[in-house]
Amino acid sequence: MIEQDVLRRFLFEELGIRGEWVRLTTSWQTAKQHQQGPENAQLLLGQGLAAVVMLSATIKFNGSMILQAQGDGDVSAVVAQSTNDRKIRGLVRSNDSVATGNLADIFGQGRLVLTIEPDDGNPYQGIVPLEGTNLAAAIQAYFEQSEQLNTRLWLFADATQAVGLLLQELPTQNGDASGWERIEILANTLTEQELLSWDCEKLLYNLFNEDQIRLYDAEDVQFECACSRPRIERTLRALGAEELDSILKDEGKIEVGCQFCGEAYLFDALDVNAFMSQEILSPSSKTKH
Repeated sequence: MIEQDVLRRFLFEELGIRGEWVRLTTSWQTAKQHQQGPENAQLLLGQGLAAVVMLSATIKFNGSMILQAQGDGDVSAVVAQSTNDRKIRGLVRSNDSVATGNLADIFGQGRLVLTIEPDDGNPYQGIVPLEGTNLAAAIQAYFEQSEQLNTRLWLFADATQAVGLLLQELPTQNGDASGWERIEILANTLTEQELLSWDCEKLLYNLFNEDQIRLYDAEDVQFECACSRPRIERTLRALGAEELDSILKDEGKIEVGCQFCGEAYLFDALDVNAFMSQEILSPSSKTKH
């Protein structure tokens, strides 16, 4: 049976190189069903989701990692998020027609932003120009500039699945550079069709059967949106009573739609008075629904 919606981590024990492989199926199809836009824009989202799952597994943290590719071209934003326990969601914003070509053709002048939002602590953010032939190349450039770590990614998506492979030298690696060069050369023989069709074990055997590799247990990945009514209420509070009253006067209600999952949240005047009064009376309390 083909592995679906899983991340597999592995380690070249004698070379100080780690790797990750991911295949998203149901999670990918669920994420994209809430998004609009042409197919080539949506496939960028699939690549972004595969990438952020693997990147989030390269560090130990509790919280979320967010990958954002932003530009002023046909695609204005691809946002992919993964929590430390592999819950993913994402969105894409584009014109009705998106050019083909490299990142500059698709995004125009853009930037790549990687953000780590820990549950406890301050966010960390790294930003590099969005340049290169594809999203994998831009992420590799990020690690070269920001982390000084040899990193290679392969990212592909089609209508049914999004897949990825990541290879990275360990930060403490002090070995012979020829080891990395050899593994990179072998990995570069991988084709899009092979990555889309091979399971992790078959891929590792076909590419690296002469190396000693430790393969870790599969980690499940699933789509899950973090939106909720209390979260939306906190966002609305930040607009202030005057702005909310103005919207209610014009529209009679406030409707907020989640861009990630399509869930709609409706608030009438009584709802707004309730959560605004609650903030005044008991700022530390939490509404239960």
